[in-house]
Amino acid sequence: MKVSEDQVVEDEAGFQDDEESFFQDIDLLQKHGINMADIKKLKSVGICTVKGIQMTTRKALCNIKGLSEAKVEKIKEAAGKMLNVGFQTAFEYSAKRKQVFHITTGSQEFKLLGGGIESMAITEAFGFRTGKTQLSHTLCTAQLPGEDGYLGGKIIFIDTENTRPDRLRDIADRFNVDHDAVLDNVLYARAYTEHQMELLDFVAAKFHEEGGVFKLLIIDSIMALFRVDFSGRGELAERQQKLAQMLSRLQKISEYNVAVFVTNQMTADPGAGMFQADPKKPIGGHILAHASTTRISLRKGRGEMRIAKIFDPDMPENEATFAISGGGVTDAKE
Repeated sequence: MKVSEDQVVEDEAGFQDDEESFFQDIDLLQKHGINMADIKKLKSVGICTVKGIQMTTRKALCNIKGLSEAKVEKIKEAAGKMLNVGFQTAFEYSAKRKQVFHITTGSQEFKLLGGGIESMAITEAFGFRTGKTQLSHTLCTAQLPGEDGYLGGKIIFIDTENTRPDRLRDIADRFNVDHDAVLDNVLYARAYTEHQMELLDFVAAKFHEEGGVFKLLIIDSIMALFRVDFSGRGELAERQQKLAQMLSRLQKISEYNVAVFVTNQMTADPGAGMFQADPKKPIGGHILAHASTTRISLRKGRGEMRIAKIFDPDMPENEATFAISGGGVTDAKE
C-alpha cells in the first residue's frame, strides 16, 4: 500500500513537471544561446512556447523572415534540450488528460459530448440552417460551473459570417446573467480573407500571455473564407494546403487546454445517389474531417427541433435532440 501511495505521489509530481515544461516560455531559449531578436521573430508568427517550436517543421521555421537554416537548427537543438520528446506510458498520458474540462451546450439532453464541448480538442459542427451559430452563441453565454469543477472563463470568437454578437444579450436573459458582463467576456473579431490566419497568431500569443484565463475559441465558420479565396478545382490543392496549415495551428492552440469549436458549411454532393436522404455533405474534405477530434452532424426535425449525431473516437455513434429558442440552444419539448 505504501509503495502504491509513493507511486501516485511521483506520478503527480511528474505530471506537474510535464505541465510546466509544456508551457515553457521561448524567452528561456536565451540560456541556450538564442538571441532575443530571433525569439521575437518566433513570437511574431504565434510561436510562444518551447513546445511550439517542436510542433513546427524546420521548413516552416526557415520561412520566417530573418531565420536561416543554421539558426533554425540551433533553435531546434536548444528546444530539444529543454523538452522530453520521448515516449511516455499510457498511464502518464492519462494523468495529463485529467485537466480536460467540458463546456455546457445549454441543453441537458445534449449530452453526446460527455457533458459538453471538450478542451484540448477540436469540435466541428456542420449542417444547413440547423442552429450552428445559435450553438456558438449559447456556448459563449452558458459559462456555468460544471460537475468537474469548471468555473468558466473568457472566450475568443472569430466571425467570418457577420453573425452579430448582440444575440448574446437575449441568451444572457435566459441564464440570468448580466448583459455587459457576457459581452465583456468575449473577445470578438471579424475576419476577412487570409486575415483569419493572422488572428490565430494573436490568439496563440493571447493564450500564452494569459494562461488559464481563456477557455474557448470559436470560429464561425471555418470554411467560409476559403470558399471565397479559392475557387474551382484548379485552386483546390492550394486551398486544402492552406486549410491544413490553419487546422495545424488550431491543434497547437488547443494544447493550451482550451476548447476549440468550429462550425462548417455544407455543399451539394454530386456523387450522392438518387435515394440518398440528404444529398449534401460538409466541405473541407478529409483534411478537416481527420483534424476534428469530434464531429457533430446537425439536421432539422419538426418545428424548432434539431437532431445532432456525434462522431467521436471515444464514444459510439449516437443521436440527441435539442431545440432553438429565444434563449439559444435548449431542451426539445416533446
